Amino acid sequence: MSADLLPQLFTALALGLLGGGHCIGMCGGLMGALTLAIPAEQRKGWPLWRILLSYNLGRISSYTLAGALLGSFGWALQGMGLGVVLRTIAGLLMICMGLYLANWWSGLTRIESLGRGLWRHIEPRARRLLPVQRPAQALLLGMLWGWLPCGLVYSSLVWASSHGSSGTSALLMLAFGLGTLPTLLATGAAADKLTALLRKRSLRIGAASLIIAFGLWTLPGPHQQWVISTLAPPGSQHSGGHHDHAQP
Repeated sequence: MSADLLPQLFTALALGLLGGGHCIGMCGGLMGALTLAIPAEQRKGWPLWRILLSYNLGRISSYTLAGALLGSFGWALQGMGLGVVLRTIAGLLMICMGLYLANWWSGLTRIESLGRGLWRHIEPRARRLLPVQRPAQALLLGMLWGWLPCGLVYSSLVWASSHGSSGTSALLMLAFGLGTLPTLLATGAAADKLTALLRKRSLRIGAASLIIAFGLWTLPGPHQQWVISTLAPPGSQHSGGHHDHAQP
C-alpha cells in the first residue's frame, strides 16, 4: 500500500464517522425498522448482532462495489488527460462536504436526486426481504439498501473515483463505509451518547475545517509546491515537486 494512500484512507474513514449524524437521519429509521422486524427471540445477544453485522456488511460492500465501478470511469478520464479536472471536482466536493458537516451549507444534499430514479426500482425489492430472519437475508437487504440516495455517499464516491484507480476508489469507499459503522451499530443509550458527541459544535467544526483544508490541498495549483517546500526538512529532495493523488 502506497504511503500516499494512508492519509486518503484516514480521510475517508473520518468522513464516514463524522457524517454519522447524517447517517442516523438517512438510515437510522431503517435500522430501527430492521430491528423491530426481527423475531423477538432473536432481538438480543449474538443472534441480533449477526443480523445487524450482516446488514452493514452488505451495505458497505455496495459502497465498495460502487467505488470500484466509478473508479474505472475515473481511470478512463485520467487516460484522456482529464486528471486535473477530476482533482478539481474532488477538491471542490471535499470543501462542500466540510461545509455540510459543519452545518454551514446544505447544498450537498441536492445531488441525492441523482439516484432517485434507480432507487425507485430497488426499494420495492428491498422491502420484500422484510422481516429479516437470517443473516444471509440481512446481507442481501444491506447490499440493496447501500444504493439509498445519499449526498454524502455520492460526494465520497466522486472524490474516491478522482484518484483514477478502480482499486484505490474501492478501498476508499470501504474505509468510508467502515467509518459509518459505529453510529449505525450503536443502540439505546450508546447511540444517544455517540450522536450527541458527533453533533458537538466544536468537534464538527474542527473536523469540517480539516476536511475543507484537505479539499483546498487537493485542488491543483502552486500552493501545493509552496506547502511542500515550507514543510520539507532542510536538504530534502522532491522529484519535480509533483504531488498527484491519482493512481492509475
